[in-house]
Amino acid sequence: MSPVAGIVLAAGAGRRFGGPKALALLDGERLVDRAVATLAAAGCAPVVVVSGATPLVVPGAVIAHNPVWETGMGSSLRAALRHLADSPASAAVVLLVDTPWVEAAAVARLLHAHTAGAVAAQAVYDGTPGHPVLLDRSVWDDVAGLAVGEQGARAWLRAHADLVRAVGCDGLGSPRDVDRPADLTDLA
Repeated sequence: MSPVAGIVLAAGAGRRFGGPKALALLDGERLVDRAVATLAAAGCAPVVVVSGATPLVVPGAVIAHNPVWETGMGSSLRAALRHLADSPASAAVVLLVDTPWVEAAAVARLLHAHTAGAVAAQAVYDGTPGHPVLLDRSVWDDVAGLAVGEQGARAWLRAHADLVRAVGCDGLGSPRDVDRPADLTDLA
């Protein structure tokens, strides 16, 4: 089976956070490095980090710069999928940089679902869909077409719920996101 790529959406300025979340530290590690390590530990290759508001250098990842990052997450997802267009990847797992408590085991469950035939898979925690999300290459163009503004893959996932395999990830970290600096200590 072809490799599955990893995508880290990390282009935002983090205005409400007070700066780019990609550069924030949790246990001495930048959130962007933590996300790349999570995807790589699960077996994703290559791992693409989408930058925008701030230049990023991330060991173990390739950078896809989104020059229109201010338009929202949708343009960042489109930039990553365009970057992967010539890769041999059969699918991509999308992880947000501000979900640092997602574990590699959750990503691995999505990879297993893809190996078993899932066109799309979404981590579910306590019955609630969250991140990460896996998207088969066959749907990338459709996903990109619906990724507008702050909508990444959400619009496609909702429109094609019959193709999305819910993957239970209870006990494999937390899907909670970081909205403010205090969240890095409050949720740790």
